[in-house]
Parts: sequence; C-alpha cells; structure tokens
Amino acid sequence: MSEVYAGRRTRLRECCNAGGSAAALVSRPANVRYLAGAAPEGAVLLLGRTEDLLVCVGPPDDRSPQSRPDEALRVHIVPALGSGGGSGSDAAVAAAGLAVTQGADSLALEEHHLTVTRHHAIRDTAPRLRLTGIGCAVEQLRVVKDEEEISCLRIGAEIADQALGELLESILVGRTERHLALELERRLVDHGADGPAFPTSVATGPHAGRPGHRPTDRRVEEGDFLSVCLGATYRGYRCEIGRTFVIGTAPADWQIELYDLVFSAQRAGRESLVPGAACRDVDRAARQVLDSAGYAEALPELTGHGVGLEIDEDPQLTPAAMGKLDACVPVTVEPGVHLPGRGGVRIDDTLVVRPEADGGPELLTITTKELLAL
Repeated sequence: MSEVYAGRRTRLRECCNAGGSAAALVSRPANVRYLAGAAPEGAVLLLGRTEDLLVCVGPPDDRSPQSRPDEALRVHIVPALGSGGGSGSDAAVAAAGLAVTQGADSLALEEHHLTVTRHHAIRDTAPRLRLTGIGCAVEQLRVVKDEEEISCLRIGAEIADQALGELLESILVGRTERHLALELERRLVDHGADGPAFPTSVATGPHAGRPGHRPTDRRVEEGDFLSVCLGATYRGYRCEIGRTFVIGTAPADWQIELYDLVFSAQRAGRESLVPGAACRDVDRAARQVLDSAGYAEALPELTGHGVGLEIDEDPQLTPAAMGKLDACVPVTVEPGVHLPGRGGVRIDDTLVVRPEADGGPELLTITTKELLAL
C-alpha cells in the first residue's frame, strides 16, 4: 500500500504547488488517514519541501495493521512539554516549525479544520511562513475510490447485512428500540467490524421513517412499522443500510401503499447512478416520485451522500447539489417519508457508481427490500 499512499500525497502536493505553496499541513483525521495509512490521535501530516512526516504527540499504536502508518513515511514524535507529559503538545504547531526547518517559505493549511487558536499558535511559531489554505483538496481526492477502498466498503456492507439478517430472525415484539440498537451494534463487532459506522437507529410505530431517530425505550408492538438504519466500519471505511418492516401481522393497506411508493422512489434514484449524471438529477429522480404523490412536505433534505472514511462525504445528492458523478464513487440512496403520529418508511442502500458496460451501479447492501411481516 505504500505506493498508494505515496501517489495520494503526490497528487495533493501537485494541488499545493499549483496554488503556490511549497508545503502543506493536513490535520483533519480522515484526511491524515487517507494520505498516511493511519491517523493516531492528535497526529498531523506534513507534506514538506524535502520530506513528508507524520507528526505525532506520542508513539503510534502498532498493535493492529489498521493503526500502523505507511511504512515509507517517517514518524516524528513531538517532545512532551514538561514532566507532566505531552498534553500541552500540539502536532500542528510542531509541524509548522519542521516546515521552516526544511526551508519552506509557505505552508498550506486545512483552514476548515483548524481552530482559530491553533492557527494563531502556528503563526506565532513560524511568523515568516506565508500561511495559505488548501480548501477541501483532500476531500475532493477522496471522492473517487480505488478498488481496495471499495473492497473494504463491500466487506463492511456484508457485515451489516449479516447483523440485520440475524436480528430479523429473532423475536422482536416487546423489545425496546434501544435494546435492538445495542444488539445490532454488538453483532456488527461479532462479525468483524471495527465498530458501528454511526449510532444505530431503530425506530418503531410513530417513530418509524424519521431520519436520524435516536432509539428510545418504546417497545415494539404488533402492527408497527419498524425502521432500522445501521452501518459497519471496516478498516476505517463506513457503509450504510436502512430497511423498513412490519411487525407481527399482515401490513395494512396504507402501509403497503406508502412502502411501495418509497420503494419506487429509491429504485428511481438507484437507476440514476451513472457516470456523468448530475448529483441534483439523482435527487430529483427519487424526489419526484414522492412529490407527485403529495408528500413534498414530508421529504428529507437529501436523497443520499457519499461514504468512505467518513459516513457523510461528498458528493451530496440534494436539490441544490453541484457537480456530476464519476465512476467508482460510493453513495447512499435513502429516500423516506415520515408521517407525524403514524410512522413511515425509509429504504437505504450503499452503491458504487459504475458504467453501464460494467453492469451499472453496484449494490453493496443486499438485504431484501421486500416488505416483510416479522
């Protein structure tokens, strides 16, 4: 993987050089991990004039392969301040001093991540450095995934499918949303996940279909809609799946009608995932299905988003989104409708944009989307 990380750093260096900066300081943890292979707590990456350095406030934990940085990257440990340890050390400030030592006259920062206090500390440490910004250059590099990254997402999706499938085989009536969410997260780890990709959402009855619902002590009852949204993290990469079911009895007519509508919207969004498609057009394809049925006021702000080292990355599939999709970009498609006091439906998949010649969008989360009565 060393050549992969080196290639990523080279592309970022080209962006910085084009902007007139001889060196760059990457501080956002997901971006550090993308470029260095690991992001120990508090670490930053210096793309230096003469050498790239992973600057850490303590020795990296090398007990697992996922926490070990690129072996071709030298690690610089920031000296502890005083006898009380290194709690006062700041790797970003130290990296700025190292940039000066390497002869840099300018340093590009991730200004959207650094606090004002840290920015001032960097300026005080290296007053002769011309400080510039690199914007979201690393985030833009991260949008298109290589096949190794997609493989990690695929394995994470398999783990999430397994955890959800096992839950559906258990007795659900009488159990609380909170209990079911905790069980799902335990099953994710049991099947090999680093952990959940985000807090698991289990929503029943009038809570069902509500985006980002936090589980409560409400118990599952017969006739409820049950909406579940979970994700697994595998080797740092995060995927997402959401499904809605009916508990205990045959679905009511209104539940079937609402489910079929959301399913149709989700299918329209999935089928729009082709290289070159405008992000807003994917959102529009799903949104129009629900809007035309009179649910415009009940729709979430977005239809989907990118996933990767973070669960919410670019691109954003929203009505105002700019830009177009590229091949090898993983995204979610997750339309839903929530009816206050009644409940609702969410259907959420993680897919990878692929050209038609390669079979079209690759579905990573494969748990059935049939409306099951559990």
